[in-house]
Amino acid sequence: MFAATRPDLDADAYVGQLWLIRFDEQPARRITRGFCDTAPAFSPDGRLLAFLRGAPGQPTQLAVMAADGGEPMIITDQHLGVGEFRFSPDSRQIAFIAAVAEDGRYGTVAGVDANHEDPRLIDQLQFQYDGVGYVADQRRHVFVVDVPDPGSEPPVAPIGRAAREGRSVPLVPVATQVSAGDFTHSGLAWGGGSIITSVSRHEGRDRDLRCDLYAYTPGVEEPRRLTDSATGPSALGSPAVVADQVYFVGIELGSRGLDVAGVNAAVCVVPTAGGQARMLTNPATVCIEGAVVADGDGVLALDQVRGNCQVIKVTAAGEAQRWALPGSALSVAAAGAKRVAVLATPTSPGELISLDAPHHTLTDFGGRLAAEAIVPQEQLATAEDGTPVHGWLLRPRGEGPHPVVLMIHGGPFAAYSANFFDEAQVLATAGYAVVMCNPRGSAGYGYDHGRAVKGALGDVDVVDVLAFLDHCLTADPSLDGTRVGVMGGSYGGYLTAWLIAQTPRFTAAIVERGYLDGRSMIGAADIGWFFPFEYQGSLAEIDQRSPLYQVHRVQTPTMLIHSERDLRCPLSVAERYYTELKLRGVETKLLVFPGEGHELSRSGTPRHRVARFEFILTWWAQQFSS
Repeated sequence: MFAATRPDLDADAYVGQLWLIRFDEQPARRITRGFCDTAPAFSPDGRLLAFLRGAPGQPTQLAVMAADGGEPMIITDQHLGVGEFRFSPDSRQIAFIAAVAEDGRYGTVAGVDANHEDPRLIDQLQFQYDGVGYVADQRRHVFVVDVPDPGSEPPVAPIGRAAREGRSVPLVPVATQVSAGDFTHSGLAWGGGSIITSVSRHEGRDRDLRCDLYAYTPGVEEPRRLTDSATGPSALGSPAVVADQVYFVGIELGSRGLDVAGVNAAVCVVPTAGGQARMLTNPATVCIEGAVVADGDGVLALDQVRGNCQVIKVTAAGEAQRWALPGSALSVAAAGAKRVAVLATPTSPGELISLDAPHHTLTDFGGRLAAEAIVPQEQLATAEDGTPVHGWLLRPRGEGPHPVVLMIHGGPFAAYSANFFDEAQVLATAGYAVVMCNPRGSAGYGYDHGRAVKGALGDVDVVDVLAFLDHCLTADPSLDGTRVGVMGGSYGGYLTAWLIAQTPRFTAAIVERGYLDGRSMIGAADIGWFFPFEYQGSLAEIDQRSPLYQVHRVQTPTMLIHSERDLRCPLSVAERYYTELKLRGVETKLLVFPGEGHELSRSGTPRHRVARFEFILTWWAQQFSS
């Protein structure tokens, strides 16, 4: 069972349903017809299927149906919707996490919209988050709900005389809130009758990034703490219980609990009774992404290696098995002896693949794209100091000479891969050669590579991207070295803005949702209270490496793309940067998307994403033809 979701331009939303595929009976078939059905999970006894159902303009709720088919029952009525959920081991209950709106906010009182709510009194350092907004008045809490029998009599709302007489029939089961207080929870697992989740409850939690695993027992007021992030790894959520052990993804944050710059996460384990957590994978060489999934005597996890995520199995003794796949695993699941993964490849954004040897693909959702996709060519350059720089070149069809766009990824602790990437495909299909690499600071190349830019943004990373660009221009005569543009988002926007302040070699630039001035982020951005200091150092050093403070050196025509609700890299800084360019007579444009946050290019509304591509292609066409 899996969910397949796609952007729909007619609905201007993401729609999708659940699909069923049998290993001995292909192809997959659609089994639900909701607007947006996601996150399917079978109950441990195999009788039930639960999933999340979304509807236009409505919060996502938890649905349950018989595993052999039938109409789904909506079993929650959470005002702000349901996030993740987990069946209890006996299949009789489901634990879920839902945001709890403070009374009077987010439409909890009829007739009181956001513009007429009471004022907020803020007294915390961490008070907002991109894509969410204010967090203190909508904390995510743990709930438990009994699972109704799909074969039972459905509830019927009283009408007519029964309604007039005040009769009341609950249309959904009553959920019990298990956690409370000014805390936000993430990740769920059941163990020993308790619900295990990740949450920050320690003193000083407002000034660090530490999280611990806690076990909540329904009916017991105080949870039991299982880990201590002051002396061990901090829990990133996604716990999985195997026997008497809790596996989770964790990260060492240093003595202040803030040292995140280029640090790899690891698979960790702690007894269900609590104690000292142990790292089972080596963060010096293994970079764990996403969640862990129970699998027999251990868990499955994803390790990012040179742009691709490989599936690994980890037991209490350490890594036990590794699957090197023809692409990058996006997620993994296991049931009994079967293991499957969602795999991105150079010709598909994601297909279901069996991990049983020999590996075989179970779906073909990207089939229509495969014929049109331009497959990236792997390249390896050498920086001035001898550092290898790994990346890819997408060459358009035809002889050339092709104008070139150097793309720079965000993060900086992220990575490009050779797999299908809509940004690169759109540009290459339009006739532009795309150059993209993983400079120092990127993930998937070991601890030293990721940490190389700590305190040195705009230093070795600039050396690496320019070395890779020059390598591609020299190695491929079909590339036009006189027409080269540069673009990037977030940290990529930072490096783009930094580059055009250092050299006039680029024909034009696109700076998207850029990290343009660390000082301006402090207090204005959700991560501004720690990110500039961790990656750049003191305020003086932050200013020294600020693209905004270097804007007077820019001569390159530059388009800025930003979103109104971006709380990661606030719009106000982009507006300052744009105005400075405009006052200095530099050709510049500012494209602003209403209602969107930092993730516009990845999860913005479909029509905005299409419009973004149209503006980008228009910009490059104008600049390269002038």
